[in-house]
Amino acid sequence: MLLAAARTLSVLGNGFARVALSFAVLALPGAGPGQLSLVLACQAVPQLAFVLVGGVIADRMSRSRLMVVADLVGAAAYAGLAAMVLTGHAPLSALCLLAVLAGTATALFSPAMDGVVPLLVSAGRLQQANGLLRVGMNGAMLLGLALSGVTVALVGAGWALALNAASFLVSAALIRGLRLPPRARTGTSGWTELRDGWREFSGRQWLWVVVAQYAVVVAALNANAGVLGPLAAERDLGGARAWSLIVAAQALGTVAGAGLAARIRVRRPVLVAVVATFPLAAPLALLAARAPVPLIALAMCGAGVASDIFGVLWATTVQREVPEEALSRVSSYDWFGSLAFAPLGLLVAGPVAARIGVGHALAGCAALIVLASAAALLSPQVRGLRAPD
Repeated sequence: MLLAAARTLSVLGNGFARVALSFAVLALPGAGPGQLSLVLACQAVPQLAFVLVGGVIADRMSRSRLMVVADLVGAAAYAGLAAMVLTGHAPLSALCLLAVLAGTATALFSPAMDGVVPLLVSAGRLQQANGLLRVGMNGAMLLGLALSGVTVALVGAGWALALNAASFLVSAALIRGLRLPPRARTGTSGWTELRDGWREFSGRQWLWVVVAQYAVVVAALNANAGVLGPLAAERDLGGARAWSLIVAAQALGTVAGAGLAARIRVRRPVLVAVVATFPLAAPLALLAARAPVPLIALAMCGAGVASDIFGVLWATTVQREVPEEALSRVSSYDWFGSLAFAPLGLLVAGPVAARIGVGHALAGCAALIVLASAAALLSPQVRGLRAPD
């Protein structure tokens, strides 16, 4: 319950920040797509650079303690961003520095979080636990996104960022109350444990194939969520309120998708997870075609359902198939691979959109999602890995 409450609150704050940060940068004097891409890339790069370190640390020390430290770092980063936006003194270099700090917090938190769930529930209840945990998180994201556009429009992006900072502090206090078994010290070096984690990761074809798929998928989705979508909303759909409605529809879909994924039983979970990725391309294609907001929102809702079916089935399969003592390291390779092209996607999205147009850039991202997902289905292990009876 403490873990679920902590994640629900911090994700609620992130729902505000997800919209607020993009429009805060775009509101700066002289800011445009290039500046927005730079700030968001500065947030994404540390997630890639430090996630392997986070995985090793999480397998060597108390995972809950590492999560508390990461939450405190995230609180400091978003408090600084809020202060700069509220005071009107927000130099680009300082925004980038705090974005790096926020990305580092995520890199430390994510592998530890992935390794905590199997310590709290039995193996037979992992899928249900992952699904219910995501229901709370996605419901919080829905509420945060639903209110973020109104908050940005009425009181400005700075207060939305401040709420996110406060949510990190509450999350840290709740996670501090978790009581997990102490981890045995191995006496091996961090490099040795990193190599051992790589062997666990690379020895499973289904694992590295889907991670390679999501390296492309995440880059395309991040380019849309961070840069191309807000630009399309600003140009064609009416700005922050329309974009907030669209991403809130996606969050609504993730709530339904997590609830569904907690209950379904499939014989080939990785195959179903990969097939569930194809609908993620639909909203990008509709944005490219300048479709009406309700139609884009409906497609985003469907994409949200599909994405959380993938997320629950994927997390449960990894937790079930990978030994617990190596789980955070394998998870860190999962995160590292999945985020490999995310900074590049954010960095080039703005310049590419300026050169070829937002619509063409969005259409290209949709095509990349479809092609990467089709390629993953060529793997025999992706098609054939079965869940236990």
